[in-house]
Amino acid sequence: MDVMNEEQKHPWEEFKTYVAQAGALLNLQEKDLAHLLEPNAVLHKDLHVSLGGKRTTIPAYRIQFSNARGPYKGGIRFHVQVDEEEVKALAGAMAIKCAVVDIPFGGGKGGVQFNPDAYSKEEVHAVSREFVKEFYDHLGQDRDIPAPDVSTNAEIMGIMLDTFEDIAQKSAPATFTGKPLSLGGIQGRDTATALGGVMVLDEYVAEKGLNPRDLKVAIHGFGNAGMNAALLLHERGYIIVGLSDSKGSAMSQTSLNPHEFVRTKMEGGTVRQVYCTDESCDESKLHDDEVTIGSPDAVLTMDADIVIPAALGGVITADVAKKMKAHIVLELANGPTTAAADSILHSKNVSVLPDILANAGGVTVSYFEWLAGKTGERPTRAQVHDKLKDIMTNAWKSVSNFALQHGISYRVAAFALGAERILTAERDRGH
Repeated sequence: MDVMNEEQKHPWEEFKTYVAQAGALLNLQEKDLAHLLEPNAVLHKDLHVSLGGKRTTIPAYRIQFSNARGPYKGGIRFHVQVDEEEVKALAGAMAIKCAVVDIPFGGGKGGVQFNPDAYSKEEVHAVSREFVKEFYDHLGQDRDIPAPDVSTNAEIMGIMLDTFEDIAQKSAPATFTGKPLSLGGIQGRDTATALGGVMVLDEYVAEKGLNPRDLKVAIHGFGNAGMNAALLLHERGYIIVGLSDSKGSAMSQTSLNPHEFVRTKMEGGTVRQVYCTDESCDESKLHDDEVTIGSPDAVLTMDADIVIPAALGGVITADVAKKMKAHIVLELANGPTTAAADSILHSKNVSVLPDILANAGGVTVSYFEWLAGKTGERPTRAQVHDKLKDIMTNAWKSVSNFALQHGISYRVAAFALGAERILTAERDRGH
């Protein structure tokens, strides 16, 4: 297949590619493929809000993909490039992801097409409330449970919960997850995505007989998932050699102390600002620490054993894949590797631990939060970690064994396992 055409694929086309690969492996019929590729509901609303002093109409989406295994579950993202096809792809991936880790949720996703960074907190809150008002009839703790995603967070979930409860005229804490602790959130949700991914990596490393202290790690994206992954891996003895955010990267072949970079980020700085100002860099400090400052994407192709894309989708393209030196990719971001790049990495014997397994820690702990909202019983952070480890470890073993049995990549194995579980539920419902 022509690489250029492959690289131009929309996320929905990428999703269909992976479903087709799973379908071929499982010998699925057209009816089965339809269950995996046709959302149950595609909801589109226009939100009417005041932004920048002007009455504005912005498109919003909620795709309810599959509820064969439980209520729809998935985040809501605020981003200027949000569109129906992207949200549909993310919703489909959520359905597969929940099935891979075997939690009783289906898949859904939401999005609002605007840039929240361009507006005040009050305006972003107004958009959040309007989203709930427009989609209220489609949401609920046993129907569709949203959570944070790109440019949304616990604060936004709190605003959305408040709006939902105002309309419902009753308490409904299980309707949203990723909430503030004061509103029914649970300990451990803040680090769940990173911790779940690190647990998967630990299992892979142990299975292959590798020593974490011999493995160099480069992390692309230094937001919540990237920062927590860096700290967790550093604590386990992995060697952090590359960190990047949207403004630049810091790279070293000895090691980086992630705590120093986290402190700078928490103070509103960037990875680059550990060594540089806007005008110049501290060359003496760079020399002493054996650090090189580079572009944000430079960490993807640096000399490292493990690369962790932890921010954006589509960053590992075919061109990047050809240049990569790492032999392990841990996907904490959603869809960071294009289908063309995935094929190249597979041909290079690079082990890609796919997003639909590796970043499922977030939705897994959301499941614990949902249960807490329904029962009123909140687990401790230690209990959350123990339960998360059980689920992620079992999921890894299932995917790894399936991949080994069929001689396929971990991604195809994960898609096939998830698809098989969804279709089993569909058949047991008589569909």
